[in-house]
This record gives sequence, C-alpha cells and structure tokens, in this order.
Amino acid sequence: MYQGLEIADKMDETEKIGYKRRLVEECTTNLRTAASNTKVAMDEAQSSANEYGRPKDRYDSYRMQVLKKRDMFAKQLIQTNEQIDVLGKIGVNKLHDKVEFGSVVLTDKQNMFIATGIGRLKFEDGDIFVISPNVPVYEAIKGKRKGDVVDFRGGKFKIEDVF
Repeated sequence: MYQGLEIADKMDETEKIGYKRRLVEECTTNLRTAASNTKVAMDEAQSSANEYGRPKDRYDSYRMQVLKKRDMFAKQLIQTNEQIDVLGKIGVNKLHDKVEFGSVVLTDKQNMFIATGIGRLKFEDGDIFVISPNVPVYEAIKGKRKGDVVDFRGGKFKIEDVF
C-alpha cells in the first residue's frame, strides 16, 4: 500500500475509490499478461506436437507429453480468465466498512485486497496481497471492521482500515 498506514488514514473517500480502481486495473493487467503468456506457451506446445507428427510406435510418448503440457496450459488459461471475470465483479466505486469480497484491508502486519488468488503484488508505494475469499486468513477476518484485532494461527494483527 502506501508508506505507512498514517498516509492511508489521510485518504478521503475519493482517494480510496481511486486507489481501489487502480488496484483492480493493475490486477487485471497482470492477469491479462499471464493469460497472453500462457496462450503463447499453449500454442507452442501444440505446434511442437504437430511438427513431431504421429507417434513413431506405441511406446513413443513424446507427442503425448507435449499434448499433456498443452492441456495443462489450457487449464491455466481458463483459470486466469476466470480470475479476470472475478475482478470484473468488484464494485470499485463501493467502499466497505467491514471485510468482504472487494475490500481493501490494511493491517499493522500487511495489506490485503479480497478478490482472487493472485498473491503478493507490488503496487504503487508498497506490497499488497491479493487474496481469494477461499483462503484461511479471509475466514479469520471476514466481517471484521476497522480497529478489530484478529487472532490468526497464533499471531495477532490489528485491522487499521477497511474500504
């Protein structure tokens, strides 16, 4: 997020909405880049299988291995496109007062964006963890509000802001 939570405290509603909008755009851009790279890898695997031709005998597994690789990339591409769709469902103009899907959550330990499982993202002046609502830490913070202290896996952290 920003250098220190004190800057986040100074953000007004418009700045928070702008931050969230830029964050969703950055996540979408990263996922589209990943999808493009995956598509290239999938096409290269298919091309390699086509160039190799038919299996030379029944023990020739090269083509099957390449086709399995292509199928793996196809699954990754589907998952990435599903993540892009999830990001499209986030109401970037809506500010939250409790932790839920689409919330930006600032804590004294780390900053999170509840959206889809992208992981650590370098964004603007710091890091933010883009997490899915299906991970255990989300279950621990779901419904919590600014000022709440969360006990998670033997550690405690305080929610400094939610929007």
